[in-house]
Amino acid sequence: MVFDTQEQVAYFPDRVFSDHVAPNARHEDAAHGNAAHENATPVEAGRTPRLEIGEGTNIGHFNHIYATRNIKIGRHVLTADRVYISDNLHGYEDVDTPVLRQPVRQIAPVEIGDGSWLGEGVCVIGAKIGKGCVIGANAVVTKDVPDYSVAVGIPARIIKRYYPETKQWITLK
Repeated sequence: MVFDTQEQVAYFPDRVFSDHVAPNARHEDAAHGNAAHENATPVEAGRTPRLEIGEGTNIGHFNHIYATRNIKIGRHVLTADRVYISDNLHGYEDVDTPVLRQPVRQIAPVEIGDGSWLGEGVCVIGAKIGKGCVIGANAVVTKDVPDYSVAVGIPARIIKRYYPETKQWITLK
C-alpha cells in the first residue's frame, strides 16, 4: 500500500485490508491491526511525503507510523503491537516555546527491510533496518541496523549477526 497524497490519514478500526478504508492507497496485501494509524503529512513546502507498506506485511495493533518525507516498510514485515515508526521529531530546542508549538524536524528516511520483525513497543526514528532483522521489545532504533541482525535496548545495539559466507549466527560482545 502506498500513501503519497498531500495529507492521508488512515484509521483501521479492525483487521482489514487498506483498500477498503483508504481510497488513495494501493492495496498490496498488507494487514493492519486495531487502531493502526498511518499518516503521510508534508512539513516542507513542495514536498509530497510517501509511506509505502509492502506486500504481506502485518502491522500490529496500535502502531503509529508517521511520515513527513519517506518511510518504506518492505515485504512480509511483522510488527508487534504499539510500534512507533517516524522519519521526524518535534523540535524542542527553544526553551521559551512549548514543544507543541515548535516545528517538526525532518530526521532521515526510514526503511525496514523485507522479512524483518519489530517486537512489542519498538520505536524506529530516522533509521534503516536491513532485511531479515529482529528488533527486540521496547528497543529504540536511531541508527542503521545491517541485514540479518538482532538488535535490542535503548538505544538499540546489535547483539547478534548472521554471516552468509559462513552460514552462522555470531553473538557480538
